[in-house]
Amino acid sequence: MTRPSNPAAAWRPGMPGGGNLPSGPAGRPAMPGGDGHGPEAGAPTVTIGSYPDYPSAQRVVDYLADNRFPVEHTAIVGTNLTLVETVLGRLTTGRAALLGAGTGAWFGLFIGLLFGIFTAGNWVAVILVGLVIGAIWGAVFGAVAHAMSGGQRDFTSASSLRAGQYAVIVDANLADQARQLLGRMHLTPTGTTAR
Repeated sequence: MTRPSNPAAAWRPGMPGGGNLPSGPAGRPAMPGGDGHGPEAGAPTVTIGSYPDYPSAQRVVDYLADNRFPVEHTAIVGTNLTLVETVLGRLTTGRAALLGAGTGAWFGLFIGLLFGIFTAGNWVAVILVGLVIGAIWGAVFGAVAHAMSGGQRDFTSASSLRAGQYAVIVDANLADQARQLLGRMHLTPTGTTAR
């Protein structure tokens, strides 16, 4: 039996063996649509305004919605993305154990509720035991995990993405209508609505 030199050739309909492929986890394999040069592009879009913060861009889309504009053809696009990691505090072994105990308590409460549903006796005791055991194991795992890090990360933090600018874009065929509506909306230089 000869195999095609190009593995994708077996996926083309009408080729020998192309219809005999077994189905995978997502069902029967099929050729993707389009011209084979990436995902199909949607309707062309036009930027109708750029704003320094998200609430200003949100206010513009809300104004369009209030004036019966088909907002399902709009999008708010954040550009100049920056990852900001805010340091919340120092992390010691004790604090790691405390954080682990909190996480473990929630998991233990969940497991206790599951077992408590099927208990004929004292279901409150089952829930409390699950909570306590979860807190203890969570504290142990939290302390051990921090101790094994060898002081590589002795702080807690929270990460967030921030955009430098937010653009409101609409489908090109609706851009004139959106601009006419926004002409009636009075914006101050900071991008907030003047009422």
